[in-house]
Amino acid sequence: MTDETSLRSLLENVANGNIAPDAALDKLKHFAYEPVGEFAKIDNHRALRTGFPEVIWSPGKTPDQIAQIMEVMRLRNPVVMATRVEGAVYAALQSRVRGLRYYESARICAITPPEIEPHYPGTIGIISAGTADLPVAEEAAVTAELSGFYVQRLWDVGVAGIHRLLNNRHVLASASVLIVVAGMEGALPSVVAGLADCPVIAVPTSIGYGASFGGLAPLLTMLNSCAAGVGVVNIDNGFGAAILAGQILRTAEKLRLASPNS
Repeated sequence: MTDETSLRSLLENVANGNIAPDAALDKLKHFAYEPVGEFAKIDNHRALRTGFPEVIWSPGKTPDQIAQIMEVMRLRNPVVMATRVEGAVYAALQSRVRGLRYYESARICAITPPEIEPHYPGTIGIISAGTADLPVAEEAAVTAELSGFYVQRLWDVGVAGIHRLLNNRHVLASASVLIVVAGMEGALPSVVAGLADCPVIAVPTSIGYGASFGGLAPLLTMLNSCAAGVGVVNIDNGFGAAILAGQILRTAEKLRLASPNS
């Protein structure tokens, strides 16, 4: 009972007498949250509230804890995702979780259907300044794809060779929302926002020499962007950028469907 359609169907069956109230209560008893051992409480209601199911943050959890959480979540969600999973943790999870996929560059583990087709309109364009920024950019890309969005990638087009970006203007033109990932001085989102007609989500990375202060320098650059229409997420937060981009597209679709001319 983690999506609106299933919940509505259950309530209609109770109203029609097809399901006994006690049976419905059994289905709903873990509606708000569901305990896993003594260490976790799964928020089964999150997809109904926000449109996206809960995702597992892996650092600080043991492989056994991650495996137990994933096995509980897979009973109620078609896609179960864990972020920031290092290779050694994935190796430990393989024997514990059936059908587990690993997206190595993104450091994401997921239980997914055989095929995931985009089920939301629009395109999320994801741009990285340099190859060293790819883990954060791929985290955003894989998160968006597993959440049901179409993604277009454009890698290694930072401002040190701006012609690489300008030669790919079609990516900017075709995007409904753009995620721009950059370390060092973090100038790329400002450049992109000056060329694009859609929202730009800037993601600073911790890539850079000493004076980048682990991503603080690009973060401040992005916050002080002279281009309008730039929003900034936290350092290395590709996941958060993808969910924000998804919420922008979902809101646009809600507004379209609510329009009397739609």
